[in-house]
Amino acid sequence: MKKKILFVLSLLIGLLFINGGLNKFFNYIPVPEDLPENVLKDNEALMEIAWLMPLIAFAELLGGILLLFPKTRALGVLILFPVMVGVLLTHIFVDPMGLPVALVIWGILIWIIIDNKDKYLPIIKG
Repeated sequence: MKKKILFVLSLLIGLLFINGGLNKFFNYIPVPEDLPENVLKDNEALMEIAWLMPLIAFAELLGGILLLFPKTRALGVLILFPVMVGVLLTHIFVDPMGLPVALVIWGILIWIIIDNKDKYLPIIKG
């Protein structure tokens, strides 16, 4: 039962990241008008570095696709980890309203890491 729940959660989170990555490339989701000024400033700062937003979008796309498949899920989490560090820090310091959702996503990613710990051990053992 745990495997089925983790599969569904991985599928949902994977699709969430795929959607986020595609939106960064194609801008099909309108920006909410009630975004806090600090969030807008942070996004503008990220876009000042021409290569950064496409890199984040690519990481979200690739990581999201890899989360969909059990064989590649461990690699997908490694790719998404730095993106989620940025998301978590943004919601802690800039926009606390999104923190509960970020924490849920972190919880799912940590569950995936724990479920795949045997795949990470060779990296740690060196």
